[in-house]
Amino acid sequence: MTCNTPEELLKLSFSFMGSRILFTGTELNIFDILNKTPLTVQDISDKLHTDMRATTILLDALTAMGLLVKNSDSYQCNPSLAPYLSHDDPKSMIPMILHATHLWERWSHLTDVVKGELKPGVDKGPSFSGAELKAFIGAMHAIATPQAGEIIKRINPGQSKALLDVGGASGTYTIAFLKSSPEMKATLFDMPEVIKLARERLGKEGLLNRVSLVGGDYLRDEIPHGHDLAFLSAVIHSNSPEQNLELYKKVFRSLIPGGRIIIRDHVMESDRTSSEAGAIFAVNMLVATEGGRTYTFEEIKAGLSKAGFNNITLFNKSDRMDAIVEGYKP
Repeated sequence: MTCNTPEELLKLSFSFMGSRILFTGTELNIFDILNKTPLTVQDISDKLHTDMRATTILLDALTAMGLLVKNSDSYQCNPSLAPYLSHDDPKSMIPMILHATHLWERWSHLTDVVKGELKPGVDKGPSFSGAELKAFIGAMHAIATPQAGEIIKRINPGQSKALLDVGGASGTYTIAFLKSSPEMKATLFDMPEVIKLARERLGKEGLLNRVSLVGGDYLRDEIPHGHDLAFLSAVIHSNSPEQNLELYKKVFRSLIPGGRIIIRDHVMESDRTSSEAGAIFAVNMLVATEGGRTYTFEEIKAGLSKAGFNNITLFNKSDRMDAIVEGYKP
């Protein structure tokens, strides 16, 4: 996304157009209805109750982008992309795309937020509940599933027997931990409405007998105690430094002596401009939270130290959101 030429600058300026076309196709459920059976514009317009001219233009654009295939007067989902654009397929990326449509609403107010005329989370589209919450949790699962096993290998749970997954969403990483360590049991702590989604996913995996599901708000509630490994995945970027310090203290109290905390997140270089993905994600937190951002290792280490942790290290640097910081409770 870095710009070095006028051409790249213009490309960046208009890149929103392709995203918006994809969002509309997803919101209208076009990919699902064209997943298996080719349909004409008339068929599609009748199903969706949409304007014929507008539908034709949209379908042609989706075809030009490679998302659909057009044969004569009929359209069908690109077979190579169909699994990722179907709600019912295990490989579906639809939750991620739907989450991005909600981000579109928030990002549209970035200028107002920077000018101080609008507070994050106020009058910027759907509340973070219902369909948006389900899309967000689904998106996190879609992102995490392909890499969860590799992340667990890097963490190396070793002899850990009692995992605490703070903000564990629907249990993607809890599942990966339990599969890697057959003797491990886990506590998944998240908001009550998220716990319902976790119960469903863990049930499908046959792991409910090894997991304690606890609903609560880590900013307000105490976290269950008695664990030897605590995992905070994609959590700290949503919080202010003060909120993170209180969270670290709660996690410290939840661990037994010798217990380990693992933080997986963007970890920025000291100048905050690298990684680029982390710098852009900080803007996402600017429009979505009151105090969140991405943090440097020095900032994370300082917070963990104040909470009582020692032997704090960054043992997996990354340009993505899978840098890993660990610390130990004496």
